[in-house]
Amino acid sequence: MILILVGSIRGRTKEWIDWKNLFTRTTYVLKCDVKKFFDSIDQKILFSLIKKEIKDERTLNLVKVIISSFSKEEGKGLPLGNVTSQLFANIYLNELDQFVKHRLKQKYYLRYCDDFVIVARQIEDLSKLIRPINEFLNNQLKLFLHPDKISISKVTQGIDFLGYVILPHYRVLRTKTKRRMLAKINSRNLTSYLGVLDHCRGYRLSQKIKQVVCSILPKG
Repeated sequence: MILILVGSIRGRTKEWIDWKNLFTRTTYVLKCDVKKFFDSIDQKILFSLIKKEIKDERTLNLVKVIISSFSKEEGKGLPLGNVTSQLFANIYLNELDQFVKHRLKQKYYLRYCDDFVIVARQIEDLSKLIRPINEFLNNQLKLFLHPDKISISKVTQGIDFLGYVILPHYRVLRTKTKRRMLAKINSRNLTSYLGVLDHCRGYRLSQKIKQVVCSILPKG
């Protein structure tokens, strides 16, 4: 199961990709997103996956209550933000992880929640992965890739993932993320924003954010 904390993903990207070998020639990255993931999770499928691993009836009854306590539509969906939802989501998409790693034989695959990337030498190899992945999601999990969020680009352009653009030797914050941070900055979210910038080259932006906060704080 690809269950890694965000900070760990950001910090271990260099370990995940053998940058030295990949940059000896052109390499590509496929980026995908599952469409309306949390709203589309099939509760029966989720419960059946959990049931394969858990045999205790009392635990299963509790899990069933938690899963069925929310629905976006009949038998579908998990509430955003719940700790259990994050766990259940990873159990659900572990099926995709196993398919990509073992059936499609993709070494450089990384997923966080419903976003994932795959790196390969040939753009044609990545293009050929889109259809079988979408078919697997549809047939096995009743999910679909978001058609507007499928992209293939050169790794040298950076891997746009989890709000960062990951480059061979450093990370920078995505431009949209910068704009959103500056638009919503206030004294209450200062610490969390500076924490985000700790994971990339963000010194100048952190100084700018501090200046903005200082300018809106009451004087004296």
